[in-house]
Amino acid sequence: MSSPLPPPVIGIPACVREFNELPFHTVSDKYVAGVVNGVGGLPLLIPAAGTLAEMAPVVECLDGLLITGSPSNVEPHHYGGEPSREGTLHDPCRDATTLPLIRAALAAGVPVFAICRGHQELNVALGGSLHQLVHELPGKLDHRGNRELPRLQRYEPRHSVHLTPGGLIARIAGTTEILVNSLHAQAIDRLADRLIVEAVADDGTIEAVRVKDAPSFALGVQWHPEWRIADDPVSRGLFDAFRDAARAHVARRLSPQAGRAA
Repeated sequence: MSSPLPPPVIGIPACVREFNELPFHTVSDKYVAGVVNGVGGLPLLIPAAGTLAEMAPVVECLDGLLITGSPSNVEPHHYGGEPSREGTLHDPCRDATTLPLIRAALAAGVPVFAICRGHQELNVALGGSLHQLVHELPGKLDHRGNRELPRLQRYEPRHSVHLTPGGLIARIAGTTEILVNSLHAQAIDRLADRLIVEAVADDGTIEAVRVKDAPSFALGVQWHPEWRIADDPVSRGLFDAFRDAARAHVARRLSPQAGRAA
């Protein structure tokens, strides 16, 4: 009888935040809980070490990569954008960590689930660009969250998105339109060549993408499925798909054939 496989190890890159004038590497608990409850995985928090750390050895330890949301914006020099407006929050150490980490994970066939800022980073990592203030563009909706509301209300569904017929999310949802809790100021501008659109908002803003040539699950969503895993079937379905891909990666990583090939 074969032994049961261990839980998948899911990497979660950290942000850098300052407390009492000292930098700390932080990850919101809702993403850790998403890995534990939504994947049944072991969260591995990855410091935002940037160029101080090589990403390839980190990827070898992973069965999945969850790229989280964050209040900070991707620095525009990574995609040839204009300098940000004064006062924009950036996290250069996170950028220097996540962008090469995403590329390394995709190259290694590690499943990738990118959420909110992570969705934007996935596009930038693969050569795309971003709108920094999408709500200021003609014809675009204001996708930002209302910070005057309590957190529970802020993360309630805010608008609908139209799913690409036959796409991964449409198959999971069993429909071509869903309501999402999408909260953001940045948004995809030029879509990276390796990405396929999975969902758009009513104003045409790209709300979900998939890496078309990835050997495993590789999806980015602009909304927050980690917030509603227990009570939203689509959020549950997205994490189930990520979980299944991560478990398959565990099996490949631990198989005797993989060991001999290495």
